[in-house]
Amino acid sequence: MARVWGLLGALAGFLGVAMAAYRAHGGFTPEHAELFARASEITLWHAPVLLFLSLWRERQGGWLVDAAGAAIALGIVLFAGAVAALALGRISHATLAPYGGSLLLLGWALIAVASLRR
Repeated sequence: MARVWGLLGALAGFLGVAMAAYRAHGGFTPEHAELFARASEITLWHAPVLLFLSLWRERQGGWLVDAAGAAIALGIVLFAGAVAALALGRISHATLAPYGGSLLLLGWALIAVASLRR
């Protein structure tokens, strides 16, 4: 699983930078540009977390680290994906964003619990 979290972290970093570049050159309205920037930021903020989980899993992690990685990865897709789709005009309401945000919060909580375990 360490390789999975590393791969997903690198992919999130790549996509976050690509989204930032597209936002800068995509011809968005100011409102949609702001939404797309938020999607990029959410993705970029969580990319290092997945990379960290990759290293942690390799050294001492267990099922809590994997659960945190899964929650963070899926949370990025649902939260940032819904916000980006909203900015691109593909959807009219980001109904999946709260689920993604909840998964991101769960991932952070699982990291906290895993850090207390030995």
